[in-house]
Amino acid sequence: MTYIEKRLFDGEEIVYCGDFPGIHKFWAWVALLFLGIIVIGIFIFIGMMVHFRTTEFCVTSRRIVLKKGFFTANMYELELDAIEGAHVRQTFFGRIFGYGTVEVRGRGESDIDFPTMSKPGAFVAAIEEARMHAQRAPVEHLADEMKPQA
Repeated sequence: MTYIEKRLFDGEEIVYCGDFPGIHKFWAWVALLFLGIIVIGIFIFIGMMVHFRTTEFCVTSRRIVLKKGFFTANMYELELDAIEGAHVRQTFFGRIFGYGTVEVRGRGESDIDFPTMSKPGAFVAAIEEARMHAQRAPVEHLADEMKPQA
């Protein structure tokens, strides 16, 4: 069970979780293999693997969450109704290999910059789908309440 799964509210569910691109994991192994002879490669590999294991980013039915940290957990959250927009950045190689970064803008000064992830477009699509579903849910609930009782 992940850190974010343990901190879900009642009725909240995870819609989509992002992941780091395989090419970043590949570079960690390259550092270990080629620089491992000198001790620095081992430290680079361990540092990258700890970063991959201790960073989580998910879209839930109520919010988006970014969790970073090993000894201390830093969580950045933004409610779905407070999101004003999302921006995907992909370099040339990011387009080829399917990775990029996502910046989500919220009301006021609240922005969340997500780390480089695989399939950033799918992450943004999941945010938009969760927002549409969250906006539609109260209307559907109200319509159910207004139906005549038989």
